[in-house]
Amino acid sequence: MIVVTGGAGFIGSNLVAGLEARGIGPIVVVDRLRQGGKWLNLAKRGLHDMITPEQLPEFLERHEDDISAIFHMGAISATTETDADRIFENNFRLTLDLWSWCASRGVRLIYASSAATYGDGTQGFEDDFTAKGLAALRPLNPYGWSKHLFDRRARAALDRGEVTPPQFAGLKFFNVYGPNEYHKGDMRSVPAKLYPQIMAGEAARLFASDRPDYPDGGQVRDFIWVGDVVNVMLWLYDTPSVSGVFNLGTGRARSWNDLVTSLFTAAGLPPRIDYIPMPAHLKGKYQYYTQASMGRLRAAGYSAPFTELEDGICRYVQAYLATPTPYV
Repeated sequence: MIVVTGGAGFIGSNLVAGLEARGIGPIVVVDRLRQGGKWLNLAKRGLHDMITPEQLPEFLERHEDDISAIFHMGAISATTETDADRIFENNFRLTLDLWSWCASRGVRLIYASSAATYGDGTQGFEDDFTAKGLAALRPLNPYGWSKHLFDRRARAALDRGEVTPPQFAGLKFFNVYGPNEYHKGDMRSVPAKLYPQIMAGEAARLFASDRPDYPDGGQVRDFIWVGDVVNVMLWLYDTPSVSGVFNLGTGRARSWNDLVTSLFTAAGLPPRIDYIPMPAHLKGKYQYYTQASMGRLRAAGYSAPFTELEDGICRYVQAYLATPTPYV
């Protein structure tokens, strides 16, 4: 039995689809659907069960002999969330509880960390999983801090010789885009936000640069297609000897101008971009550059190529965003 927390969310539901396509299961999803269309992320799936987070402790005890792996994708993922107590309880405490349960039962754990752990990037984007390397990072928001805190806790468990899950892998997701993110509101990727606007005849709006070393729209990110994220997680499932904390981007930074131009091209429209002033509250906090160092994951044995930005955006638009039912 495979348990996927956050399995109705963006990355989680894509993972559930990937597991099902491989015949891996039975699959149990842990999530809340609430009102709205989040349920559509799972509408095509055949699930063994679906439970709420409150039901998870009892479920784990009842099925402790049946579970082979937990993919922990569930979290409060909004970087704008300001309730640090709520973030700590959901993102750190629950992950620590799952870690302890997996360690004591011999169950594998693959969990979502985040590139937000790198803060403003002044310390670089090397996934250094030493205590010293982790201690140097300074996340900029409670979300990034909660993910970073657990990465440090996992490192401390290793250094103290504590019992750990037989396999554990924390994945520092960079800018993931792709289908099934429509319920995320303002936390959707830029392609998902802009596609309806450009199809309505509007120009895409990007932040102007307030730094002389970057042109308007020239700020860069490491954008990764959600299918590549799923492929890495399935590879980890197939490779139980690999443990650690790893970056998950492409290793190649691309500009917002590149992304938006690709979006217009995929939609069959000429690019139109307006640049708006950088908001005052973001000045000094806005990331101008992120690029995952992918050496550790490659050294661990992952050799598949990552999807080029133009190809990923084209697939996202033509196979999902431009269709009546844009779900995996």
